[in-house]
Amino acid sequence: MRLRDLPSVDELARAVDDPLAVVAARAVLAHAREEINAGFEPGDLATRLTAELAAARRPALRRVLNATGVVLHTNLGRAPLAAAALERVDEVGRGYSNLEYDLDEGARGSRQYHVAGLLRRLTGAEAALIVNNNAAALLLALAALAEGREVVVSRGELIEIGDGFRIPDVLARSGARLVEVGTTNRTRAVDYEHAIGDETALLLRVHQSNFRVVGFTEQPRVDELAAVARRHAMPLLDDLGSGVLVELPDEPSARQSLAAGADLVSFSGDKLLGGPQAGIVVGRADLIDQLRRHPLQRALRADKLTLAALEGTLGVHLEPARAMREIPVLRMLEEPAEAIRARAERLAGFVGGTVEETVGRVGGGALPLAELPSFACAVEEELAGGMRTGEPPVIGIVRDGRLLLDCRTLTDPEVEEVAEAVRACRSP
Repeated sequence: MRLRDLPSVDELARAVDDPLAVVAARAVLAHAREEINAGFEPGDLATRLTAELAAARRPALRRVLNATGVVLHTNLGRAPLAAAALERVDEVGRGYSNLEYDLDEGARGSRQYHVAGLLRRLTGAEAALIVNNNAAALLLALAALAEGREVVVSRGELIEIGDGFRIPDVLARSGARLVEVGTTNRTRAVDYEHAIGDETALLLRVHQSNFRVVGFTEQPRVDELAAVARRHAMPLLDDLGSGVLVELPDEPSARQSLAAGADLVSFSGDKLLGGPQAGIVVGRADLIDQLRRHPLQRALRADKLTLAALEGTLGVHLEPARAMREIPVLRMLEEPAEAIRARAERLAGFVGGTVEETVGRVGGGALPLAELPSFACAVEEELAGGMRTGEPPVIGIVRDGRLLLDCRTLTDPEVEEVAEAVRACRSP
């Protein structure tokens, strides 16, 4: 085919009755010209137009099946929501809501009201505030309480979180000034004591959520730092990161931190809490009120769907046993290895794969040393690309010339979907 043999945009678009046809036809013809100039045949343009139109209508944000064994996979959206959270999103999103309307008083209300009571019950805090993620929670707290003044933090807690964001950078953007104490591996309460001066606004403790320093190490306990803060009449802010509300080994909870004397605690909604992306701050009512009144709060506040999903999630957390059953993240973390092996054997039986013993991870910067015994169905490595671009996409792990489909992060119904994806990729 030569360039002059190509149809016009109108001629190609006229073949289909679709409002997007002209734009799609332009794209198809642009690719065809590139291919002809490169010495290739562009193929059937009508077929390519149909494919272009289908691609234009396919949602960019899509459901995928997580067969990586990483429970809180940041690239795959972290925590899947519980059924109760999805029900609240559906109910609130379908129409109007009392987002900022007090039904009892018939007057303007606060969007923070809807989850504050639940968070007070679950953490023992006096008050609570919700923003759009935990980095925003930290930024807001520092800006409201320490702008233009000093914040004391251990060198061993100056961590980097996802996508290159670093605690010192967040602190600098808040307008506060960083004062580092201790060393990478050893910091004591007395180091904070010696660093406090007339310009010190608060003490900051940051949980080392995505790494651990082992060996010759020391860190002050929350109660030790709280005692230092009280002696100098300043608040202690404890950034917990992962936000667990149930008892998990080696993972501090907001309730524990507040009970130990922290004045404010911040954490994420979409990690071990198992809810939507959100930044949650709980603690003293006077400090929460300062955050609420700061101009940044409006820029960082959560929307109605986030609050609906969070309310549904927190409602499940009121019953710890129910939370372990119904919140997907907690269920996956606690599921016995034998149940996962049975799922892997079932999948292997469907597709003729082999069962391999694997190690799952918590992910999302939570419990970095935790190893979760797991099992995967191993199939041909060559299937990885086709399964990743299929419908629905299936994301596994390529290792040692095989594609491992880890079953810790797959549900029982999803096993059949994965099996169908394997069969579709093997079909000529």
